[in-house]
Amino acid sequence: MRFFRCSGLAVFALLLAGSAATAGCYDVFGCSNANRFRLADLMNGPNCEFLYEMRNGIYAEHHYCFVTPRAIAMFGNAGCHGQNPSALGMSAVELGNATTILQAEHAKGCPE
Repeated sequence: MRFFRCSGLAVFALLLAGSAATAGCYDVFGCSNANRFRLADLMNGPNCEFLYEMRNGIYAEHHYCFVTPRAIAMFGNAGCHGQNPSALGMSAVELGNATTILQAEHAKGCPE
């Protein structure tokens, strides 16, 4: 099984420029803003690092202000707007996917 983000460097550049959020899409799971991720699929697939990037990528797309050095190093905080995901315009699907990914991380014993 292969797991990869379909968004590419061009989308990353647009995000840095402050454009509208673009969903992370994965060949097996679908897009984070349109497809509900299933815990069973996440448990049988990506490793802890990939899950961490998926989950925090959802938040980064909505200009979440990260607090951990790890997340700040990976995603930065330029143009961030807050730490309340509900106030950042995340859809129910995005919030649910972030929660499901976090459940997979905990079940796999991934580091915080």
